[in-house]
Amino acid sequence: MSAPSHAERQGQAGPVVELDPEKLEVSPGFAHASVQGWVPELASDEDVRQALEAAFDYRGDVTITGKDGAVTEGYIFDRVSGATLQTSFVRVMPSSGAARKKLAYGDIAALAFTGRDTAAGKSWEAWVRKYWEKKGVGEATPTLEPEPIE
Repeated sequence: MSAPSHAERQGQAGPVVELDPEKLEVSPGFAHASVQGWVPELASDEDVRQALEAAFDYRGDVTITGKDGAVTEGYIFDRVSGATLQTSFVRVMPSSGAARKKLAYGDIAALAFTGRDTAAGKSWEAWVRKYWEKKGVGEATPTLEPEPIE
């Protein structure tokens, strides 16, 4: 499985459909492909770039194993794509609370999407449904607080 890059997703061609938001109850969205649990094969430079692009888009923690054997688990919050794997890097906030790390793509031996996708199933429609459920049981001003991340 290889995930599309941001540029590929933006350039997807499809049927042009004119939608009037005033006539729609809910505007259409798109479904995110779930990569939770995915361990991509990093056989080529392009595989490494695609996997790390998907990891940047992922809303959970990943586990990165370096070519030196060092293991880093955390959230990828930034990435820079350079001309080579050695000039490209990701920045990670480790789950342990340690200092942020900057890892070159070329130093990464393995990648795994090990953390829970914190935004999975949390669509606008789910929020509205919960709101109306609370309002339906008589709460004067229902509020919805975010769930703890764990």
